[in-house]
Order: sequence, then C-alpha cells, then structure tokens
Amino acid sequence: MTNIEHISCVIIVKNAKETMANVLDALCYFDDVVVYDNGSDDGTQEIAAAYSNVNLVNGPFLGFGETKQRAATYAKHDWVLSLDADEVLADDFVQGLMSLKLNDQNVYSITRSNFYKDREVKHCWGKDIIVRLYNRSQTDFNSSKVHELIVTDGFKIEALQGVVRHYPYQNISQFIIKLDKYSSLFAEDKQGIKRSSPLKAFLNGGFSFFKTYLLKRGFMDGSAGLIIAFSHMATNFYKYMKLYELNKLAASDRSNKEESHDR
Repeated sequence: MTNIEHISCVIIVKNAKETMANVLDALCYFDDVVVYDNGSDDGTQEIAAAYSNVNLVNGPFLGFGETKQRAATYAKHDWVLSLDADEVLADDFVQGLMSLKLNDQNVYSITRSNFYKDREVKHCWGKDIIVRLYNRSQTDFNSSKVHELIVTDGFKIEALQGVVRHYPYQNISQFIIKLDKYSSLFAEDKQGIKRSSPLKAFLNGGFSFFKTYLLKRGFMDGSAGLIIAFSHMATNFYKYMKLYELNKLAASDRSNKEESHDR
C-alpha cells in the first residue's frame, strides 16, 4: 500500500466552480477527499458530487481555523492534506507523496506557486512554503478566524517534493469580495485585543502598496502586479478601519452600561 492511501485530502469551499474540477482531477489517486461546503450556490456542489472519491459535507463557516478543524473530523484517515479549493497538485507533488515515509513526529510543508488567472505571479506573491500535511491525532489547525496555521510546536517540519499551483483569483471582482471578507474576519478576530486608528489604517495600507509594488518589484508582474498591490493596500486599510470601528463601538457600549449601572 502506498503512502497516498493513508492520506485524506480535506478542502473547505464556497462557490469555487472555476477551479473545483481541476482541483479534484488532480486528486484522483486519493481514496478519500472531503469537500466541506459552506453553502455554495454556483454549481460547486454538483461538480464535487460527480467524483466517486469525494465525501461531500455541508456545514457552517466558523472562521478558517475552526472550519478546517471541523472538516478534518470527516476524514477517513488520520493523515490529512489540507487544501484550498483553488490549489491544484502538480504531478511531481503526487509522485513525491507516493514515495514519502510518513512520520508521526513530523508535519509537512508544501511549496505553492501563485497565479492570477493563468499567469504565474513571480514577484508580488512568489512562492509560498506552508505546512499542510499533518496527523490529526497529533496536532490540528489553531482557531484563528483568518491566517490560520497548523500547530507545529514540538514537530519537525519537512518539505514535500513538487509544487502546488494556486489560482486564487480569476477576475478583479474576486479581489474585492475577498478583501471585504478577510478584513472583516481580521477585525472580528482582533477586537478588544489589538488597537487601531485611522492613522494606523492609512499607514498600513500605504506601506502595503509600497512593499508589494516597489520593494517586491510587483511592477514586473505587469497589470497583475498593480491589481495585487492595490488589493493589499485596500485589505490592510479596511481591516484596521473595521477594527477601529469595532473597538470604538465596544467602548461605547461599555460606557453606556456603566452609566446605566450608576443611575
């Protein structure tokens, strides 16, 4: 039995019809693929249901960390390869998994190349190294609503061979939808924990554009680089403005309660 037969792939998804078929086609060697759907209404579920190795589960979105924790409970195997619904395994990655000797003391990282539409973005994003393969009986994702991570304390991180191709955006509208969602999740996650202000929002947004477009040479990625740099700027501006508003609202509520109590 090859190692790949000990691994379940787990994907959380909402409305990913543009990429779902390519993602699932690349997972044909896995006997267990959990697609945990958060209410897709664009045909994603119908695509997933057509694959015999897919276990399609419907459930709520609880923030990225907790949702990935819950989705992994539906896996047949303890070894879980966590993927996003826009990540496609290359053939060399699958071949590397087949020859991998799994170790319970390890977690495993993927190397991810990033694309806008079908063009690889080499400067704004470059390649990512992210821990994605783990034994759920040994560790799990943390509970962060956004920027969730597998808990790696006490484990050796080993890099997997091959590449995972990431197709996060097919058009500009998807940037706008995601920046609104991610900025809201960030603000909710950090409310009462992290301070913010309009000035901090402005400076963070401005520096994000400067870093992405100039320091990381995003201008060399053409129009995609400009779109990505502006999206980074807007995401950072709005996440700190939303946090500022939530903190301000919470402080006002506390003040009103204290006034009511003193009367």
